[in-house]
Amino acid sequence: MRISEYAEFDAVGLAKLVADGEVTPAELDAVAREAARAVNPQINAIVETWPADHPPDHGDAPLAGVPFLIKDIAVSMAGRRMELGSRLAAGNVADADSFVMRRFRRAGLRTFGRTATPELAYGLTTEPLLYGATRNPWDPERSAGGSSGGAAAAVAAGVVPVAHATDAAGSLRLPAAYNGLFGLKPSRGRVSMGPDADEVFSGLAVQGGVSRTVRDGAALLDAIRGPEPGDPYFAPQPSRPYAEEVTRHPGVLRIGVLPQAWGGRRTTAPVADALARTVRLLESLGHRVEEAEAGLGVGWDEFVQGIADLMTVNLAALVDALAAASGRPVDSSTLEPVTLAGYHFGQRVGGVRFAAALAMRNRVARSLARSFDAHDVLLTPTSPEPPVPLGAYAEGAEALDGLGWIDRINDRSPFTTAFNVAGTPAMSVPVTSDAETGLPIGMQFAAGYGREDLLFRLAGQLEQASPWAGRTPAVWAGTHADH
Repeated sequence: MRISEYAEFDAVGLAKLVADGEVTPAELDAVAREAARAVNPQINAIVETWPADHPPDHGDAPLAGVPFLIKDIAVSMAGRRMELGSRLAAGNVADADSFVMRRFRRAGLRTFGRTATPELAYGLTTEPLLYGATRNPWDPERSAGGSSGGAAAAVAAGVVPVAHATDAAGSLRLPAAYNGLFGLKPSRGRVSMGPDADEVFSGLAVQGGVSRTVRDGAALLDAIRGPEPGDPYFAPQPSRPYAEEVTRHPGVLRIGVLPQAWGGRRTTAPVADALARTVRLLESLGHRVEEAEAGLGVGWDEFVQGIADLMTVNLAALVDALAAASGRPVDSSTLEPVTLAGYHFGQRVGGVRFAAALAMRNRVARSLARSFDAHDVLLTPTSPEPPVPLGAYAEGAEALDGLGWIDRINDRSPFTTAFNVAGTPAMSVPVTSDAETGLPIGMQFAAGYGREDLLFRLAGQLEQASPWAGRTPAVWAGTHADH
C-alpha cells in the first residue's frame, strides 16, 4: 500500500481491509512508519517509535491491524518509556500495561510510538523543553494545542487515523479544534484510569482519542469504555455500541448556544462567524437553536481558584513521586518554570482549601446539570480564537505563580474546563474553518452526564451535512512521494 492510499482511509476502513485480506497488519505498519518519517521532521509530533506492538489474536477485534500512537502520559505500556514530557521523568520505563493499554491491545491496535505532550500535561500547548515544540500541520508556525498536541498533529498530518489522547481542561478538544479533527471527551468514569490511579486531577481528567472521522472516535471509545476492578465509580453503559449511534438520526434537538465564554473572554470575529454558520447549519437540519444561559453555580474567580487548588495539589503529589522514583531534585534543572511554580503553589494548599475546591466541583456539576433540563445539547466554540502562534502561551509565564498559570489556561480556553469539572461529555467537531486563513475552527457540543450516545448521533449528522474529510493541511503524508 502506498502512503497516498493509506492516508485516505480511516481506522475503521483500514481494519476492514485487513479483515478482507486486502492488506496485512505488517504492510500497514510499514506504511505508517513511512508516513511518520515523511512528516514528523516538520511537525515534531512523535517523540519515539519502536517495533510494532503485536496484540494477541482476538479474532474479530474491531480495529485489528490499525497503526496507533499513545500519548506520553496517562497510559503505560510494559517495557516502553513514558516520560510525561519532562526532564524529571526522562528515561522512565513502565513495568506493566495500564488498563486502557490492555484495551488498546484487545481492540487489535498496533501501537508503534508515543506522541508529544507538554510537561506533565500541564498546559494547552505542546512546547516542552524535553523534546521541543510540536507544530500545527495546517500552519507550522502555530501551536498544535495541548496537552494532546502531539496526538492531534500526527492524526491531522495523516500518520495514523486515530490516536490516544487525554483531557483535563480541554486538552483533547482544543488540539482537535486546532488541527481540524473530531475529539470527544467522555463522561467521568467512562474509561478506567487504573490501576495506578483511581482518578486524575481529582476527576477532571479522562482518557479518549482524536480522529479524522466520527466513526473512528466511536469505535475507539467502544474499545476502551467500561469499568475495571477497583474503579471508584463508572458511567452507566450505553444501550448499544457507540459505533451504531453514528448513523442514527438524532431527532430534533433543543440546542442552547453560548457565544461568549464564562469569565468574560470575548470570542474573536473569525470564531463568532464560524459559530453563526454552525447555527445556520443546525437550523437547516431541523434543530431548535436558541441562545442560552448556563450558570456555573460559582463566581469565575472561585471557579479558577478551585481548579488551581485541585490541579496543583495533584501536580505536587505527582512531582514528588517522580522525584522519589528518579532520585532527581525538584528544581529548575528538572522542571519548567510554570510547572515548578505550580508545584510550589500546590504544596501550600491545605486540606480545608482542597475540600472547598471539591465542593466547588460539586456546585458546578449540579448547576450545569440543570442546563440539560432545558436543552439537549449546549453549543459553544471550542476555543475563542483560531490556533495561536507558537510561543503565545509562554509570553511572561516565568512571572506567573500556580494560580496565574491556571488563570491563563482558562483565559485561553474558557469554554472547555467547566465540562471537565462537571464530568459531562463534550466534543469538538471540525464543522467549519476560518474563511480568511483556512485554519480549522472547532465547535464544542456538550450533553448531560452519560449521553455520549446523543453526541455521536449529532456528530454523525454534522459530518454528513458538512463533510470535512476532504480538507487536508499543508503538512500531509498523503502528498509525499511513495517509495
